[in-house]
Amino acid sequence: MRRPIRRPRVLLAALSLTLALPTGLGAPDRAEAASSSRAAQLTPSAGELTLTVPPGRDTPGYALEVTTGQLSFTTRRSGATVLATAGGDTGALRFRTAGAWQYATQVTNWTWKNGILTLTADTTATGATVEARVTPSADRYQLDWQVRGTTPESLGLAYDLASAGHWYGHGEARTPNGGPGTAQPWPLDSGEVVHPAFGPASYYMIDPFWYTSSATGLRVDTGHVMDVAINQNKDGLGRFDIESADPYRATVFVESTPLEVYRDYVGVVGKPAKSDATYRQYAEPVWNSWAQFYTHVDQAGLLGYAQDLHDNGITGHTLQLDDKWESNYGNMTFDPKAYPDPKAMSQKIHDLGFDFGLWVTLWINLDSDQYQYAADHGYLLGDAADPARPCKVTWWNGTAGIVDLANPDARSWYEGRLKTLMDTYGVDGLKFDTRFFDERCAPHAGYKPTDYQRLGAELADEYDLQGVGIRVHWDTAAHRAGFVTRQVDKGTGWNSLRASVTQNLAISTIGYPFVTTDMIGGSSLQPAPTKQVLVRWAQSASLMPLMYASTSPVSTVDVTTGKTVVYDEETTGLYRQAIARHGRLAPYIWDQVQQTLKTGDPIMRPLFFDFPRDRSAYTITDEWMLGPAVLAAPQLTDSPTRSVHLPPGTWYDVAGGRTVHGPRTLTSYATPLGVTPVFVNLAAKGATKALRALR
Repeated sequence: MRRPIRRPRVLLAALSLTLALPTGLGAPDRAEAASSSRAAQLTPSAGELTLTVPPGRDTPGYALEVTTGQLSFTTRRSGATVLATAGGDTGALRFRTAGAWQYATQVTNWTWKNGILTLTADTTATGATVEARVTPSADRYQLDWQVRGTTPESLGLAYDLASAGHWYGHGEARTPNGGPGTAQPWPLDSGEVVHPAFGPASYYMIDPFWYTSSATGLRVDTGHVMDVAINQNKDGLGRFDIESADPYRATVFVESTPLEVYRDYVGVVGKPAKSDATYRQYAEPVWNSWAQFYTHVDQAGLLGYAQDLHDNGITGHTLQLDDKWESNYGNMTFDPKAYPDPKAMSQKIHDLGFDFGLWVTLWINLDSDQYQYAADHGYLLGDAADPARPCKVTWWNGTAGIVDLANPDARSWYEGRLKTLMDTYGVDGLKFDTRFFDERCAPHAGYKPTDYQRLGAELADEYDLQGVGIRVHWDTAAHRAGFVTRQVDKGTGWNSLRASVTQNLAISTIGYPFVTTDMIGGSSLQPAPTKQVLVRWAQSASLMPLMYASTSPVSTVDVTTGKTVVYDEETTGLYRQAIARHGRLAPYIWDQVQQTLKTGDPIMRPLFFDFPRDRSAYTITDEWMLGPAVLAAPQLTDSPTRSVHLPPGTWYDVAGGRTVHGPRTLTSYATPLGVTPVFVNLAAKGATKALRALR
């Protein structure tokens, strides 16, 4: 049926249209749970249209109120607002045309047919209208809309942040105060997120998914670059803009807990089909040369590094040679001046008990002896403005072309050279770095930019990534590949250590559960970490799924001075203890890996995933759950004490050797350098195994 919005109020109040709720739009388990007899009901009234979805066996039900005077959307659950779009001059459905932002105003027409509410609205732009479609289902609704009468430059959704409580998700967030290298607000609305160029080709680990403390969630289904702003200039708004004229497609999830929202999202994008890392890679750290040497690395230095670790009982499964081993970027040959005998170097590393790994990239610098060959054979991505010319991109190591993975001949050529390198020098695995695509380039004919995340994931999946994983995102192939996800480079101070925690919580709750921090102690060409930062970072990482190490606790080089920093025996001993603790936890962590493969649930997660009714848990930035049984609360500041919040339950205080009943906040918990606060939920699955490991 079709109804104009301007009708007598008595008739509007009397109208009540009911149609069968469409099935097949939810995650498989929810689709089965939703009875075909359930219905979504539309109730028009003066100035408003209300879609009501009744509760089901596993779903809470909700009502979506559509304001027609100025088009806006308010989601309610059990009568309470859990998500609302912005109003005023921001506008709920907004678009940019001729360089100015416009927005939808009065609804002029609507229809309710076959379970879809279609709306037409005027806008602040002369001659332009908005057409929106709302498709409700048991635990979510689809919101699709587009602009008619003009070709917009961008389309956007805007929300009132406070309407939904606190906001999470996003992944690695750019912020005005150093994010994501030194700041990652948690929740997102506690700081400011200003993230232009938020897109599938970004180097940042991001997905267009956000969820809230009110148990709602937003997924934007796009392959285009977005401009995301959350609480920019403390304005209380969340703006999610797509730089495209294509129709805007979004899904809003409505659940009872944030964990259920996360599970709905994973039902869309997919959960890991396997773990890329092996048991040993979970149990022991990987050692990478980057923060230890940066680009000032050679054969003698690398072997001395490996020998020092070995002689001081600092264990690890792999030693990786990072950036600056090649004669030129893209040559895939060792610099003969720095590496006179790379085969012997590899053998010595193996003799010390490590696997040997190499840093690699698909970016071939213009001064590489392979660049012209690749360009002549069409193996490089074309330029966005002129695809007949190779795309040239400037990065931290010069100017390069990028191997086009969508070209089968290019991929075969690249992989052939890679495998020859590995076979010749006994290389066991690889650290793939840089991106597989850049927006300055044109995708191969028949491909989209988002396809390169899948192509990169498929390439990397053929190699042992040695527990440092790879930074692919946005595409479902990235979710399902089960890669370890390493963070963007961090600094070497306390702020970066704290950011490494909240950033792991953000990454693991957008569907990448096998997380590790940046290299323990940080990098980013900053002064070497202090003893306290290095030890506390190792203690923190020991209570995460994997450990990624570089700065040796024996000695390192301060890149800012060129001087050697020698750590004392206590530093080495405490770092060794952190590695040992993580190794003892490995059987418990491995159990969580297997559980994640069944459910998709993150291993490292915020307290409120397990304790959604504990309101204090929603703003805690320095604690997390490692699986259901272990609560980690390591010291992340240079302080002798900290507060520890314990949710409801019976907890064993490992450091204190006592049982504590929650909910309770332990104030002034003593944290001398050798103490790492950690607690075991005695009623949780895996508690016995965790206690055995931690005592």
